[in-house]
Amino acid sequence: MKPVLLVIAHGSRDPRHAATVHALVRRVRSLRPDVRVETGFLDFNIPSVQGVLESLAAEGVRDVVALPLLLTRAFHAKADIPAVLRDAPPQLRIRQAEVLGPSPLLLSALERRLYEAGLTPADKSSTGVVLASAGSTDPEAIAVIADIAREWRHTGWCAVRPAFASAAALPRTEDAVRELRALGCAKVAVAPYVLAPGFLPDRIARGAAEADVLAQVLGPAPEVARVLLRRYATASARVLLPVSA
Repeated sequence: MKPVLLVIAHGSRDPRHAATVHALVRRVRSLRPDVRVETGFLDFNIPSVQGVLESLAAEGVRDVVALPLLLTRAFHAKADIPAVLRDAPPQLRIRQAEVLGPSPLLLSALERRLYEAGLTPADKSSTGVVLASAGSTDPEAIAVIADIAREWRHTGWCAVRPAFASAAALPRTEDAVRELRALGCAKVAVAPYVLAPGFLPDRIARGAAEADVLAQVLGPAPEVARVLLRRYATASARVLLPVSA
């Protein structure tokens, strides 16, 4: 039998977060009806990751792919999620999949959201884009966002600048918008590099007040679902080694 796919989301007090996660999971199920897909939250929402793992074990499930619903490999992927998985029922064989980003498919999803917000391909060469991430205290995650911005710039945009919503990293969204204005871009667009609505995405939106275009979060975009399934396939094919190896 195929491993159960357990999508692990952070969770939020904002009800839009869980609703968006569930919409993405429904899209994943529609693409792969042969794979059982469950959802667990680290905090704020139910079911908890631990609760789902215990339920699966009680049903007799043996193999699980735990997929962090994260765009960068920061603290949650490196510490929180592995800690929860270590406490899973011992009869479960769990593979932790890689985080979703970076991926060319996610860049396609970002462009989809910008075009849905009103841009056209003809605007590309005259439009500066703010790649607005939630931010992190992890320097690896910050570097990844900067790399994505540089890569995206080479696809034809006037300019692309990274920005961050949390207090842990700079620049802020509004500062990046002003920088692109100063560069002479005819239009400035903000592309939130986040999966679901919540406190930090709302801060990104406020920072985009002076921009011409604000895209929606990635949410259940088909490209995101495809990345998720690619990470599942890669993790499913990985051979589990003994703990002592």
